[in-house]
Amino acid sequence: MRAESVEDEREHVGRPVLGAGRGAPQRAGELKEVARSASGRMLPSSPTLRHTPANDDDLVVPAREGVLRVLRAARDAGVRRTVLTSAFGAIGIGHPPRSTPFTEEDWTDVDTDIPPYQRSKTLAERAAWQFIQDEGGGLELAAVHPVGVLGPLLGLDDPPSLRLVRRMLEGQVPACPPFGMGFVDVRDVADLHLRAMTDPAAAGERFLAIAGHSLRVIDIARILHDRLGERAAKAPTRELPLWAARTLSIVNPELRLLKHQLGRDLDATSTKAEKLLGWRARPIEDTIEDTAESLLAHGIGTKTAS
Repeated sequence: MRAESVEDEREHVGRPVLGAGRGAPQRAGELKEVARSASGRMLPSSPTLRHTPANDDDLVVPAREGVLRVLRAARDAGVRRTVLTSAFGAIGIGHPPRSTPFTEEDWTDVDTDIPPYQRSKTLAERAAWQFIQDEGGGLELAAVHPVGVLGPLLGLDDPPSLRLVRRMLEGQVPACPPFGMGFVDVRDVADLHLRAMTDPAAAGERFLAIAGHSLRVIDIARILHDRLGERAAKAPTRELPLWAARTLSIVNPELRLLKHQLGRDLDATSTKAEKLLGWRARPIEDTIEDTAESLLAHGIGTKTAS
């Protein structure tokens, strides 16, 4: 299947069912009941906490066990394929510095000192692939790995991935942390999930989702200034020196979480999704503008920094 036939292929999927997220069925019996009417299932979320947990297992255990619970229900109900929303955090964390983009062949090194969320995403995905190999029967699995997800809001929630743009608009980022990473539009991530669900070539594969190449955080601020003008007047205009960022990370909890990224550009490539599934991401400049416009339209991003 290619881009022009994505809509048509929905007829062959049956009813895709979301699983393991907030508001989704959680008990084994509920999952089995829901799964009976579906030939495809998506696992779109993993637990997140607003504060770093005291124990990594507070994230790892729910993520891993939730994925396995859904996969068992899908297998038992005869579901054809499950698409797992993994993350770049299961691919590109815990590695030494490198000059080449990360690909789907890479795995995050959980034996290093990495944040608990990335550890949970990695171990949950590892468990999913092991389940398919050992107990999956005829169930197929594909995994989608978005980088930083931006894009328009659906409601008044405060998604963690949009907080950087929100805080820039509010003037709460006096200087940008010195690192780069990839970003992608949530609408394009949804499109890739659909392709991973319906294209026969996606079975057993992992797919990175990134728009172009990595961006420095200061580049996001520059795009905001360029696209929004005075409405982005509070966005930062300078990048924090690396030595200062590393020093501040000792006492600043937010910078401490970024300590392994400081001074690096975590680049990735979506060549595999583009070639195998015909997927294309929109320009990230448009996504950043749409993100900011959506935040402002919802009354978010207008708070004055204290």
